[in-house]
Amino acid sequence: MNAKQLRIVFMGTPDFAVASLKALIDGGYNVVSVITTPDKPAGRGLKIQEIAVKKYATEAGLPIWQPVKLKEPSFVDEFR
Repeated sequence: MNAKQLRIVFMGTPDFAVASLKALIDGGYNVVSVITTPDKPAGRGLKIQEIAVKKYATEAGLPIWQPVKLKEPSFVDEFR
C-alpha cells in the first residue's frame, strides 16, 4: 500500500501542529479528519478562542472532533 493511500486521522492542538497538518495535506496524503481539544475561553474577556488546528482544518474542509476525553465511550464508538 502506498503511504498516500492511508486514511490519516490527525491529532494535534498547539499552533505548531498546523505546519504538520498543512504538510500532510499539501503532500497529497489522505487526511480524513482532525482530533483536537475543545475550544477554551482565553483573554481578558474569557471569550472562546478557536484552536489554530481547528481553524486550518475547517478551511481545508476536514471533519473535526473535539472530545473532552479521548477515552470517553461515546467518542470511542464514533471514532470506530
